[in-house]
Amino acid sequence: MTLRDTSAIESWHAHIYFDSTSRDAAWAFREQIETYWRDTLLIGRFHERPVGPHPMWSYQLEFTQAQFTDVVGWLTLNHGALDIFMHPNTGNALRDHRDAAVWIGRSHELVLKVFG
Repeated sequence: MTLRDTSAIESWHAHIYFDSTSRDAAWAFREQIETYWRDTLLIGRFHERPVGPHPMWSYQLEFTQAQFTDVVGWLTLNHGALDIFMHPNTGNALRDHRDAAVWIGRSHELVLKVFG
């Protein structure tokens, strides 16, 4: 096995999953994230449909390798009943989503065929 250095990680994505029954909780959590992480995280669109490899509705957070410990710790303690899928961005999307994923809450099967 060839070991890789963490310098290969350009950034991290956290995808907060929700559905029609947890939509309001997901929106409230998003507002808490915006308040707590004011201007330090990139927050993506609020998708009320599955997008890309994500089997549920979701929105994305993007953060740096340097922020990893603080962001993941905060998400772990504050996610409530929402599930969160996280992956590094190394330039290999399939590997990042399939082999290097981290889950908070329950895991879900991704739609990996979108990667070809």
